[in-house]
Amino acid sequence: MLKKIRVVALAAVIPFFAGVAQAANTGFDTFTVTTRTSSVQISLGGTVVPFKEVTLSAQIPGRVKYIAGLEGESFDSGTLLVAIDDTELLAKRRAAEAEYSNADAALRNAGVQYSRELYSPRSRSSPGGMGTPNLFDQMFSDPMSDMMGRSDKSVERSADIYSSRTQIDKARNALSAASSQIQAIDAKLRDARSVAPFDGVIVTKFIEEGDTVQPGMPLLKFADMRYLQIVVEVPARLRPGLSQGQILRAVLDVGELSVPVRVAQIFPLADPQRHTVKVKLDLPIGTNASPGMYARVGVPDPNADSAALPIIPKTAVRYRGSLPAVYVVNSSNKPELRLIRVGELIDGDHYTVLSGLSNGDTVLRNPPVTVTAGWSHSTE
Repeated sequence: MLKKIRVVALAAVIPFFAGVAQAANTGFDTFTVTTRTSSVQISLGGTVVPFKEVTLSAQIPGRVKYIAGLEGESFDSGTLLVAIDDTELLAKRRAAEAEYSNADAALRNAGVQYSRELYSPRSRSSPGGMGTPNLFDQMFSDPMSDMMGRSDKSVERSADIYSSRTQIDKARNALSAASSQIQAIDAKLRDARSVAPFDGVIVTKFIEEGDTVQPGMPLLKFADMRYLQIVVEVPARLRPGLSQGQILRAVLDVGELSVPVRVAQIFPLADPQRHTVKVKLDLPIGTNASPGMYARVGVPDPNADSAALPIIPKTAVRYRGSLPAVYVVNSSNKPELRLIRVGELIDGDHYTVLSGLSNGDTVLRNPPVTVTAGWSHSTE
């Protein structure tokens, strides 16, 4: 649910501490409510998130054999975080290296055979042996065979050269295939090792050593915790009131800590179902916050007019469950509990009040934790 609040305009500075007095019969330090001109804002709930966060997932099946550390431990970029057993992959790589060696030897042999065919053609060798039979074949038998169309030595030599070239191509392709197989195995070996993509902290572990994982299973969540942001879903009607670099105020769910935040990113598209725009705001470095923490951010409403709102000290507010209340000195000079609606925390020690108080009311600055039996209650 959205809650309208207002931020104090710097041009209309009214002293906060005018009207401090002692109630006649209470004996407590009191504060006279004053007003301040302010612009209307909407208090939106958001969540503190890391500046960068990644989820490392398994790329190959196997057994987890190494995890770098526990949640909360920091690691530098490039540090090994998770390792999956790669014994089978290493065996396949050795087999691929053997195939590569065989293909390389076949390529070298094919090159030698090709050179031999160029300088000592097999088609010109005679099966007749030495001496007169060989001479007779060269001078009479081979020429007569060519003339009669029974054989053609030039065609045979061309075929032998082409066959030798084919053997070279086959050996070269086998060598390339073996090399590609080694590269594929090396890629899987890299996938078996998950390293830190940047300096950060292990946020969540999803596995332990000895677990068996399948591709796609999350291993751990890693985040950069040096810089924190607040993510807020802003209604589309409030989007025109925001710009990149704009300074807003946020209240963290840690002792109601109020800090300035800077609009870092405004997403270009609105959610078609919720009709909201995601906005990221940078928190100051060193802010005492953790990812997942709840925060309230005051977003200006460009469609509302400015108005004067009562101002009260932060110490005057007491909570009854989740309802804020203050002790107001009534006409009988006695404190009574009155429920109010608080707005923005200003300067870290004062609240604006949306309803429940008026200018000139007197409230207890530091009321007791418990209400005495004689005090009355009011919701006016």
